[in-house]
Formats: sequence, C-alpha cells, structure tokens
Amino acid sequence: MNDQHGGPTISGDIVVIGGGSAGIGLLASLLKRDPHLNITLIEPSEYHCYQPAWTLVGGGAYDVKKTRRPLANVLPNGVTWVQAAVTELLPDEQTLVLDSGQRVTWHNLIVCPGLRLAWEKVEGLQEALGQHGVTSNYSYEHAAYTWQLVQQLKSGRAIFTQPAMPIKCAGAPQKAMYLSCDHWLKQGHLKNIDVEFDLAGAALFGVATFVPPLMKYVEKYNARLAFNSNLIRVDGPARKAWFEVKDAAGNVSVEEKAFDLLHVVPPQVSPDFIRQSPLADAAGWCEVNPHSLQHLRYPHIFGLGDVCGTTNAKTAAAVRKQIVVVAENLLALRKQAPLPLKYDGYGSCPLTVEKGKVVLAEFGYGGKLLPTFALDPTQARRSMWFLKATLLPWFYWNGMLKGREWLTRLSKVD
Repeated sequence: MNDQHGGPTISGDIVVIGGGSAGIGLLASLLKRDPHLNITLIEPSEYHCYQPAWTLVGGGAYDVKKTRRPLANVLPNGVTWVQAAVTELLPDEQTLVLDSGQRVTWHNLIVCPGLRLAWEKVEGLQEALGQHGVTSNYSYEHAAYTWQLVQQLKSGRAIFTQPAMPIKCAGAPQKAMYLSCDHWLKQGHLKNIDVEFDLAGAALFGVATFVPPLMKYVEKYNARLAFNSNLIRVDGPARKAWFEVKDAAGNVSVEEKAFDLLHVVPPQVSPDFIRQSPLADAAGWCEVNPHSLQHLRYPHIFGLGDVCGTTNAKTAAAVRKQIVVVAENLLALRKQAPLPLKYDGYGSCPLTVEKGKVVLAEFGYGGKLLPTFALDPTQARRSMWFLKATLLPWFYWNGMLKGREWLTRLSKVD
C-alpha cells in the first residue's frame, strides 16, 4: 500500500475510484479471480463506514463505533492506495487528475465514488445540524444524536424529511420515523407527540406492493404524511423549518413549520468531477448500460454503486450484485471476450418498521419483486430484523469486503 502525493504521473492498469462498499468489494472480487492484477485505488478518506447500520444507531439498536474501520484494515492485499481525491476526468486521454495536481493513467477505469450529500442545498442546515433538535442518520457524526433526541422527547412536534429522488436507501428517511415512533409508543409518549413525514415526492415508497404494509405502520403511529413537501430552509435556534409545497395544480407555496425534533435527509447529487465530465448523463450521473454496467461511450470504463445513472435502488444490496457483474465483465473485456453477466436492477431495503421487525423489500428494474426467501415479502418479520441487525453487518465485513459472493444469482447474457 502506498500513499502518493504530487510528483510524476502514476501509471495504472486497472484504476478504481472510490473505497466505499462498491470499491472495496470489487477489489476483493477481482483479486479473488486473479491475484496478479495490477490495481490502483483512489480514495481520500481514512475510514470505511458500514452506512446501512446508521438507521439502527438512530433507533438505539446499534453502536455507531462498530460502523467504522480504518480503510487500511479493509483494503485487500496487493492494491496500491493513492489517498487523494479526483478533481478531473479525461476519458479520451485515459487520464485523471488528483487534488494534488498529480495525474493517473489507466487501461481500465472503474468509477464508484458514491454520491455527495448536498447539505448546503438546504439553507441553514449545516449550521443547525447536531444541535437545536436537528439531526440526520445520514451522517456518522449525528446518527447517535438522533437517538439522544428521541429518548429526550416526551411531547411536541417531530418532523422527518425526505428530499427528491434519487437518494441512497430510499427507505431510510421513513425508517428513522418508524423506529422513533416505536420507542415513543413503548414509553407512552407517542400520544403527546405530533409526528409528520414531509416527502418531496408523491408516493410513500417507489414499489407499490410495499405501500399497504407501510401504511399500516403510518396509521399505527398516527403519523401525518405531507407529500410534495420539500425542505428548503432551517433555523435551528428558532426551531423552525420551511418547506416548498406543491399542490395538485403544480402551484408552489412556502410553509413554515415549528419543530422540537427535525430529522433531515439531505439532497443528494453526483460528485462534481463526474457531473462535469464526459462520463455524465443529462442529470450528472455516470452513464452506464443498465445491465452490463459498461459505460455507454467509453467501453474501457465501468461504473457501479450510487454514482450510476441506472434506475435501481441505491443500496449496499444493489452493490453486492453489481460487483459480480463488473468483475466478470471487466475480465472478459480484457480478454476481448463477450461480456457474460447481466445486472437485473436488484436492490433491497430492509424497512425497520419497529424495533425487532423488518419488512424486507427486494426488487429490481421496473419494481419487479425479487425475493431471496420463499416468504411473503410484505410481512414484517422478526427473522428479517435479525438479518438486518446481526447477519448483514457480519456478512458485510467478513464476506462482501473479502470477495465472498453469497446470494448473488445473476443472469447470463443470452
């Protein structure tokens, strides 16, 4: 492992941008197939996080310290790590530029830097976050503050927000609400708390099959849904939030709402160096074939994870299957063979509807249900809580990041 800054151009064979779930999982899977591959990882962060557990942290069911490890500890042997950020992509020259000014060349490029949480798009949010009752499970620093606030609140108004799609783990904004409400219900406080869920969109969940079971919990917790309501401004000290609300005719007005607890999910965007590059689609995401995950205009480039402009759910479960597709297809491309595997858009969202029960939503492109288990997927189950809270974190660190590809059935290309 090398950290390199400044100096001459780095010549890479396979270069991977991003050391998150997609990047580390892919490195492990590639090296399992061929330990002699020459791979360079570009990743500025010192730590690697298991983000799916942050919802549990916010619900008092997980220790936040267990969600983070030094990146060096999860990096597979034999990978050159360049600890820097990419500032520019020059795909026609097969070159990228780092924040140090140094250049890196490649034969094959894998783009998986994730997305960027755009906290700054909500006025006043960055100043308020972590105090005045303003929190977010989307941040390692603040997920534990969510649980602190939930325990302290005995009466008042709790608002949970969800920005416009796409976001990572589209179910996480409402999971924060369910786990909070479950605690308040058990403590006898829920009757004194006015709970509201403000969504920028017009549907509770993107796959219609799961809306009825979720609505049962919305009703159980007596939560009010405010559709087409998008958070635009926060005043922490005054404990007020402002929302742009769109009516049925498309007219937009601004509503001011007071809160005692405000759980915010920030708007989410593609990283600047992707959005401003030739790799981007019209919305700024990396434009890949939705099945092969090969870039549409640059065949020597693949993308996976949250940065892709594909319509699958942006979840670690999606990445788990994408890793296998990219590993197999990249190695086939390097041998000038046909690309063998197809990604079906699989993603999953373990919806924590109460502490101890989960509705496991698994689906692919077009909302097609893709259940792993032969059970009614719309039922909230204790077994799925065990999967979410115990098995999946263990599998993540000891399986997925080590190149073990369990439960990754995939379609071969016809």
